[in-house]
Amino acid sequence: MFVKKVLSLHAKNCVYIGLHYCDKSIWQLLLISMRVFATMCLVVVSGVVSHAMEPVYHCELGLQGGCGYYVGDASNIIFKNAREAYGVYFRYRFDQRWALKVNAGGSRIAGYQPDALGIADKEQELWTNQLVNVDVLGEFNFFRFGPVQYDDRVKPITPYVALGLGGVLHNDFKKVTTYLSFALGMKWQVASRCMLTLAWQNNLCLGDNLENEPLYDNIHGLNGTNILNNDLIGGVMLGISVMFAPDKKVCRLCQL
Repeated sequence: MFVKKVLSLHAKNCVYIGLHYCDKSIWQLLLISMRVFATMCLVVVSGVVSHAMEPVYHCELGLQGGCGYYVGDASNIIFKNAREAYGVYFRYRFDQRWALKVNAGGSRIAGYQPDALGIADKEQELWTNQLVNVDVLGEFNFFRFGPVQYDDRVKPITPYVALGLGGVLHNDFKKVTTYLSFALGMKWQVASRCMLTLAWQNNLCLGDNLENEPLYDNIHGLNGTNILNNDLIGGVMLGISVMFAPDKKVCRLCQL
């Protein structure tokens, strides 16, 4: 009888101890699971916040190159007798939609020597004229443009349109002609501080003497009466720029 009681008490103690350790293991597993879940949440939130808080830069400085062309008395087709074009540019971004761009560069125009009537003759020698131009354009982005942020409306790529004014130095760098500038292009922020720009720009000169050929200068007597008779220079340029001048950090909670 005594042995049965001892065995019974021993069995109860074993069950109690087993349940105790079992409960302790379950709580440990739950605690570990909660810690892992909390760590994962912290990593995800930190990644989102760090990605969302990627700095916004206001200034760019870049190089660009491509091909340039001329449309005038010696050539009436775009990209005909195209020549190399190159330059540098600076862009200041006001906000996600508006920016100001300053271009400075060089290019060449080409055409055939005129005949006695002032008409381009393909049998004559091909002439070239070196140009240096500077212009200022205001740009409008079709999309809200910038680094990927918490705002889904902000895109790292956008088409844009630009209008501006400029001047071109020509005729052996002895004359300056002003022009109206119009451009279409694409912007792509490929990295935090790197931007690619593809632009097609056309500049309508307020003059008709880029050829540096007297027979080509106002041969039809239309200068001053028909602006479309003036010379036009244009080109397609691919540019790469480095961004700087980050936006000041603002505490979002302080604005609430």
